[in-house]
Amino acid sequence: MDFELRRAREKLEKEQRERKEKAKLKLQRERKAKQETLRQREAIEATQRQRRLDAAEAESKASQLEEENLLAGRGVNFSRILEAVPYQGIGDKIKLPPSCFTELSEQGAFDKGPLHFSLSLIHQEATMHTESSDKELSRMTHAGVLEFTVEEGFVALPQHCWSNLFPEDAPGSAAVEVRYVWLPKGTYAKLQSVEFGFSDIPNHKAVLETSLRQHATLSQGDTLIVNHGALTYHLRVLELKPSSSISVLETDIEVDIIGPESVDSTNQYILRPLIIGKPEQGMVEEGKYVYYKFSLDDATWKRISSKDASITVTLESQTQDGDTDLYVSRHPLLFPTQHQHMWSSHDLGAKALLLGAEDQNLGPGNYTVAIYGYKGTSKYLVTVNFQDVSTQRLGQHAASSSSSAEVDTLECRNCKRHIPSRTISLHEAYCSRHNIVCQHAGCGVVLRVEESERHVHCEKCSKAFQKEEIEKHMKVFHEPLHCPCGIVLEKDQMVQHQSSDCPLRLITCRFCGDMVQAGTSAADARDRIRGLSEHESVCGSRTAPCDSCGRSVMLKDMDIHQIAVHQKN
Repeated sequence: MDFELRRAREKLEKEQRERKEKAKLKLQRERKAKQETLRQREAIEATQRQRRLDAAEAESKASQLEEENLLAGRGVNFSRILEAVPYQGIGDKIKLPPSCFTELSEQGAFDKGPLHFSLSLIHQEATMHTESSDKELSRMTHAGVLEFTVEEGFVALPQHCWSNLFPEDAPGSAAVEVRYVWLPKGTYAKLQSVEFGFSDIPNHKAVLETSLRQHATLSQGDTLIVNHGALTYHLRVLELKPSSSISVLETDIEVDIIGPESVDSTNQYILRPLIIGKPEQGMVEEGKYVYYKFSLDDATWKRISSKDASITVTLESQTQDGDTDLYVSRHPLLFPTQHQHMWSSHDLGAKALLLGAEDQNLGPGNYTVAIYGYKGTSKYLVTVNFQDVSTQRLGQHAASSSSSAEVDTLECRNCKRHIPSRTISLHEAYCSRHNIVCQHAGCGVVLRVEESERHVHCEKCSKAFQKEEIEKHMKVFHEPLHCPCGIVLEKDQMVQHQSSDCPLRLITCRFCGDMVQAGTSAADARDRIRGLSEHESVCGSRTAPCDSCGRSVMLKDMDIHQIAVHQKN
């Protein structure tokens, strides 16, 4: 009996312990669930609080950015993300769609002066709804505007903007943010030439000024492209004042130009100094040029113009297997070539150019000597000498007076020379055996019999040469040459073309006085009748006040205005 009661009591106690354990575990689970719920609620509240803070910060940044844009645009807030496409144009003027004109006009941007825009390259994944602070901006430059005619959603960029905004391996198009900005007028610019030779251009700052007329802005870090004839120079913008981006419209800018950082020994467009009377030697490879420069001062030119002196440029090739050619030019032709020069010599072996007062292109100033490697690698010696010709003239007068004393002469039937009559029979007998007359039409030169086989004529121009010279003559004068403007001509026609017809030839503008490319014919028929080039037609369209009446008149119409209105010749 007691045993059964004990077992029942133990069983009851065990059940009670199990119930207590279950209740304890349930209580712990409920406590943990409450704690997890509380943590989740706190996390949600923290996330919502951070989102509210982020939204407030983003709203503050957007408001601040809008205020900055309004400040930068002087009250005009204009920003578009457009697809950039290139177009062939000079300067930094972009083309925008017509809707941009409407938006800018509504905000009064045209009343605030010239339009300037910042161009920022953004990655393709950036969209119109992405915040500006999250955009990946890699490059930036500035530009003016040319017209509002491109298709909606696009912006057309000239070469200057495209090369400064995109890397060399950039795709054909990309997204660009175009933002209206106000830029201060520039007062100072420091530029660095990438290539050697830009500072050798006579009045190179005027050449730069002519190029900058096609620009509205300059940005620090950009590279300017300056064309001078067939040559292209690149100038890096190192420093600008009063800000890192400036306007160059209607302002005077102080410009400092420094040379390149390193010397490029392979660059042939370097003018080495050449002192009159001092020989210079060097090496030139086949198909390459070596350039020198020398100057004629007013005192030297005075003696040359009075025919008391002359200038002789000599070139001696010191390599048996090689041959060179000699070209000389005067400003503005800075780097003469085979078909663009003023004086030349293509003789085999030593060469000499005698320049005197009878040469129309001669005068005081700067000259360039070009040595061209015609065949092989040649070692050469070049010299510019100043020669006194007054003593030579006295000798020539003495010789002419002595020859005039011979009056009793007869013409030789073979060589056609005038021989004294007392020796004419003896001369004709000797002449007929040892001399022969060239039978080529228009030649008639008398040759020794042993030299007649080496005397040949060019099949194209009929000029006479030695047999070993004809190959070089055919290559130099009759091999087609390619002009940078695209035309193909022989040498004589090419010289004429590049001196009077080539759009890349350099001329002195009659309105701005700078050395510029002539360009094609003027678009205006009246300007073509006046003989104005493409550049002069545009440059002459600028207005200036008349000295007599103060009225604004186009420069190209100023002479007509003076005659028609003020009766001045």
